[in-house]
Amino acid sequence: MQRPGKAACTLVAKHLGGWRVDPIERRIREFGDRIRDVQARGIYPYLKAVQALDGAHVMIDGRRMLLASSYSYLGLLGHPQITAAAEVALSQYGTGTHGVRLLAGNTDLHDQVEQRIAGFVDAEACAVYSSGYLANFATISALLGRNDVVICDKLNHASIVDGCLLSGARFVRVPHNDIPAFDRALERVPTGAGKLVVVDAVFSMDGDVINLPALAGVCRRHGAWLMVDESHSLGVLGPRGQGIEAHFRLPGVIGIKMSSLSKSIPSAGGYIAGSRDLITFLKHASRAFVFSAALPPASAAAVMASLDVMEAEPQRVTWLQAHIRRFRAALQTGGIPVGNDPTPIVPVITGDDEKALRIARLLDERAIFALPILPPAVPPGTSRLRMTVTAAHSEAEVDIIAEALVAAWREVVLAPAEG
Repeated sequence: MQRPGKAACTLVAKHLGGWRVDPIERRIREFGDRIRDVQARGIYPYLKAVQALDGAHVMIDGRRMLLASSYSYLGLLGHPQITAAAEVALSQYGTGTHGVRLLAGNTDLHDQVEQRIAGFVDAEACAVYSSGYLANFATISALLGRNDVVICDKLNHASIVDGCLLSGARFVRVPHNDIPAFDRALERVPTGAGKLVVVDAVFSMDGDVINLPALAGVCRRHGAWLMVDESHSLGVLGPRGQGIEAHFRLPGVIGIKMSSLSKSIPSAGGYIAGSRDLITFLKHASRAFVFSAALPPASAAAVMASLDVMEAEPQRVTWLQAHIRRFRAALQTGGIPVGNDPTPIVPVITGDDEKALRIARLLDERAIFALPILPPAVPPGTSRLRMTVTAAHSEAEVDIIAEALVAAWREVVLAPAEG
């Protein structure tokens, strides 16, 4: 047998007198084949380039489309006051910083934005990270060690899961929003071990809300730290969008508050807010803070301007909540099983990958941009469209999205079942 050339040797390995495909290469090829198959059938929905933003609409491939998958829950993306603040910072500070925050990368804007966030979420202090993913990942892995226990909701965000795995702590995952299961898990923690409970406030794939009153009580009883990811509750829950504590009227029950800064707040980065001692620890001990470049000053300025707008225009939360109720009611009337959670994330579960892709395609034909969520982002058999409405939509636009979705649901899900 002729020996393969140098290039081919990167794809195969000698094994038992023959040649086999390298497992890494095989994994890459098989995944690529699946993607190419979906693309060839014209139903690949991801990585579409947005060419322009226009309120609740986007321009894609020259088509003006109604957006039903936005994270800009308060409709602040493109707000002139926020854009102007970023432009001023860009002019004054440039596009980046001189390094990491601990060394030459800290600016007065970074200190100011941390103070501003801490005040808004009712915390003593705050640390801003270059992404929400890093904020979770870095905090959990910094706080915990091999002799500690971290207890998580089964449906927590991937950044939480990855931080727990990296920490080396004993990692316990409990059924979704099952407060007695959290209680039992805490009862089994060995004496002397550190105890951290981590949950999403609003779960990103299901749109439901953690039972904070019950969970806070369980954590208090067991002397456990409680960390809550508010990425999808900041700007959404509470009368002024201040988050889940305000929603339940339970100030001060969360020891570690986290959120991204790229959803209701249309910027970049993420933060951890809590006690002054906690934040001092994280700024010196969490590797993603110590070794990552500082958030661009323009992004920090955009965060502060966003908080200014949120406080000056609290009616945006009112608009958002009205649109959420209107949209969910329309889907329920149309026969789509969705809940009544007070969040803009509305999962329309098809179960089947192909059905989710087909519904997304039908919506695309009606100039509505909505995206399917498929495994491994969700468990097998729970494929869905993750629909969202925002404060930027009008009532008429909410109705248009609901009507189109109900029609697609009936064509793809109900008609085959009835046939």
